[in-house]
Amino acid sequence: MGSMEGAKAENGGGAAVAVVACNGGGGGGENVGRRGKAAAAAAAAAAAGTAALPLEVGTKVMCRWRDQKLHPVKVIERRKISSGGANDYEYYVHYTEFNRRLDEWVKLEQLDLDTVESDIDEKVEDKATSLKMTRHQKRKIDETHVEQGHEELDAASLREHEEFTKVKNIAKIELGRYEIDTWYFSPFPPEYNDSPKLYFCEFCLNFMKRKEQLQRHMRKCDLKHPPGDEIYRSGTLSMFEVDGKKNKVYGQNLCYLAKLFLDHKTLYYDVDLFLFYVLCECDDRGCHMVGYFSKEKHSEESYNLACILTLPPYQRKGYGKFLIAFSYELSKKEGKVGTPERPLSDLGLLSYRGYWTRVLLEILKKHKSNISIKELSDMTAIKADDILSTLQSLDLIQYRKGQHVICADPKVLDRHLKAAGRGGLEVDVSKLIWTPYKEQS
Repeated sequence: MGSMEGAKAENGGGAAVAVVACNGGGGGGENVGRRGKAAAAAAAAAAAGTAALPLEVGTKVMCRWRDQKLHPVKVIERRKISSGGANDYEYYVHYTEFNRRLDEWVKLEQLDLDTVESDIDEKVEDKATSLKMTRHQKRKIDETHVEQGHEELDAASLREHEEFTKVKNIAKIELGRYEIDTWYFSPFPPEYNDSPKLYFCEFCLNFMKRKEQLQRHMRKCDLKHPPGDEIYRSGTLSMFEVDGKKNKVYGQNLCYLAKLFLDHKTLYYDVDLFLFYVLCECDDRGCHMVGYFSKEKHSEESYNLACILTLPPYQRKGYGKFLIAFSYELSKKEGKVGTPERPLSDLGLLSYRGYWTRVLLEILKKHKSNISIKELSDMTAIKADDILSTLQSLDLIQYRKGQHVICADPKVLDRHLKAAGRGGLEVDVSKLIWTPYKEQS
């Protein structure tokens, strides 16, 4: 059984959104036969001089993906197969067309050895070029080559982050009724790093290496919902507020779980400073976590959300939008404006920009007279800077005679609203029973 106590911190930061898909598996003797033939073909190609085995880290080659098509990859890491020969390795590859979340271990037979490219020439060329550059010029080039979604990390931090987290240590988790493929590295204690799959208790979030351990735990665990106060219930949906100081192990384990699906999430080991808002679907077996967001108890920067995650089986159901809307309803109750912690991930920015667009344009459609940025902020609890950037991205604001003027043509508003998509599940404010943290005794 595991928890996060005593683990070491990892770089990252900001609010992020993750929604992932669960993949099924396959098998059978026919597949084994095909794999054997492919392996033999790969070995024959290598013997013919197509490529030297084992492949070096940094090698570029074409790899057969789950769509059965070849895609360009770069070898990130390799490991020897214990029962194999001298050149029998598995390779951890990054699909250069896709996000890092799809990096995975592959067998030799998935690689087309006729397409092998070594990056040795590239390194030599880079070295020769760098000799002709000043240090400042090289730094400027490094800073422009930043992977999408990592724009707010400087080049040195990005390199350090990617080196530390380059290989996923946990491939799958089991949570409740679901088996879920992970996206990213999460710094579990070292004793869990050799576990291809971890088993989580869906109520207390303790994790184990084996199914039997989970089954024994479930017979003893008396929790049927997150260990906090239920502050919202509407139909089968419930929201629980969990104080990180009162439920430290739960908060730490939740961060561990979230990091498997968020690339640049900071793991806050001092969870005492945070409140966790856990959204659940409830039935007669208990309250099953759908997703969550966290927020600092006291934020000098007006952050109303530190991290947000929708769990894989609940994607495309409007829960992410619900969580964002809920965070702003809490801000309204506090009488404050709010904004998510930066940097936002690529998916995070997309979700927030959609939320801000829908909320602001619905008001502009109904509001016939002039309205200021401050009035919009007071009505929505959205920070003025976020309102300004959203309206500017939609070309709905102009700067005239020293002030910003909103241009709200009804046809243009309708077009943007349609592009923003559905608003997701509505938060029924009448069902929210909550006292801001500062007012609690």
